[in-house]
Amino acid sequence: MDRQSVSSTATGVLALFFGLLAALPAHAATESLEIFPDQRIFYLIVLFVLLVFPVNKLLFHPLFRVLEERDARIEGARKRADEVGVQAEATLERYRSEVRSAREAVESDRKAVLEQARREQAQLTGGVRSEAEATISRAREEVARALELARSQLREQAQALAREAAARVLGRSLH
Repeated sequence: MDRQSVSSTATGVLALFFGLLAALPAHAATESLEIFPDQRIFYLIVLFVLLVFPVNKLLFHPLFRVLEERDARIEGARKRADEVGVQAEATLERYRSEVRSAREAVESDRKAVLEQARREQAQLTGGVRSEAEATISRAREEVARALELARSQLREQAQALAREAAARVLGRSLH
């Protein structure tokens, strides 16, 4: 609603108000009905017309100016709130994006570290396994040599015992 239409509406309301105020009850005379009983109504109309412009200038114009300024401030505040809301949304989206990127980077780093640890574990396990197999192989070779040595010694001892037993049985030496 613009200022002029509000002003004209206010003027009309004032006119109606003063008109109702000025209306006097109709006097019923014996012969006729008087609508305008005396001259006071004309004085009130003149007073109203004289007061409309000063009241409009002193009351309505400042009031409408204040209301328009308030509307402008409210609209400006709404625009600023909308802008701040848009900026907040953009900042929040940027934050979410950065958090998502950071999580992906951390996950990638974690996978790389885990893969490196698995490679190192496999390398260490392979090294230890080959050392263990070498140790087992050496131990088997040692056992085989010791067994062969023990067998050869047992053969020699068995032959010596057999000759001695035969010599005793026969009562003579077999050499």
